[in-house]
Amino acid sequence: MHDIIIIGGGPAGLTAALYALRAGKSVLVIEKSTFGGQITWSPKVENFPGIPSVSGAELGDKFTAQALEQGAELELDEVISVEVDGDIKRVKTDFGGTFEAKALIIASGARPRTLGIPGEEELMGAGVCFCAVCDGAFYKGREVAVNGGGNSALQDAMLLSDTCSKVYLIHRRDTFRGEAKLVEALRARDNVEFVLNSSITALLGQDELCGIRVADSEGSEREIAVDGLFIAIGHAPDNGIFASLIDLDEGGYADSDESCLTKTPGVFVAGDCRKKAVRQLTTAAADGSAAALAACRYIDSLEN
Repeated sequence: MHDIIIIGGGPAGLTAALYALRAGKSVLVIEKSTFGGQITWSPKVENFPGIPSVSGAELGDKFTAQALEQGAELELDEVISVEVDGDIKRVKTDFGGTFEAKALIIASGARPRTLGIPGEEELMGAGVCFCAVCDGAFYKGREVAVNGGGNSALQDAMLLSDTCSKVYLIHRRDTFRGEAKLVEALRARDNVEFVLNSSITALLGQDELCGIRVADSEGSEREIAVDGLFIAIGHAPDNGIFASLIDLDEGGYADSDESCLTKTPGVFVAGDCRKKAVRQLTTAAADGSAAALAACRYIDSLEN
């Protein structure tokens, strides 16, 4: 029996582990993929306070090592079910494990939706990006493309057009789901080119992206030389198996505020799996600390 089980070993989950451990609680972190989370895809991180520049992989390693040094137990496995039995939270995993705790923190994150074309995974962090705020500065003075038609794509294109020499905005339709004012503002920028009724069919480059192939609705293809591709077609939270324990909004995100509380006593949420306006390293860490301290208060209330 652990005091706290944390589902998800990204920045939110590992920050939660650190705070809980320093409060004297025993902690198990279960991660299905990579400890450190999606930040490990980023070739360089320069927006985390106190660390001027670091690779995402190195930062992820630092998060993990710090949690281990404080006494965290780590389990590389996928959670397949969670049930609440009185004050006990029981977690079952794909490899047959069953773990119990007094409190549970769900920090399962949200994965960016991908294009599903060859080479996409191999070029993540080598030209294929999902966050203009995180990685846009690395493409200053260079040509990039943004794929998507919602507000996120439009805002990414606007941000990138401030520093990049050229931004290609690629969308599979001829109209945008995003705000008309954003579209108008982008059309007024000389370094933004709209590539509409078009889809990306191939990524060019082996170890590093050097261009994309685009096909329009009539079947014509063209190759566009770019150093970076920012995919902005939405995210998908991994909250399905927790639906009986937490309220979800229309997008599948945990419907919880900055308190990180849920409708189930002793169950908390943190990080990108929670509905929020900003999803960054700093907000993930903030959620992790808030959820951990709330979980500690909950456990202490059981013992008093």
